[in-house]
Amino acid sequence: MEFRYDKEADAIYVRLRHEQYAYREEINTERRIDYAADRKPIGVELLCASEGVDLRNLPEQDAISDLLSQHHIKVLAS
Repeated sequence: MEFRYDKEADAIYVRLRHEQYAYREEINTERRIDYAADRKPIGVELLCASEGVDLRNLPEQDAISDLLSQHHIKVLAS
């Protein structure tokens, strides 16, 4: 699992696995899930990260929550 934070965009990208991108699902305006062709999630994009992030309905919530805690990112809901 990899973590990237873009301070200028206030966005986090968590890479779950290294597979080729096929499509994206928008959960809402601040949360998106990227999928491989086999419909397995490969990454999660979280916008407005400095305000805290909502992990509800995202894959691998516990692992993402642990990763965000290591980077001092507030989790609002999981």
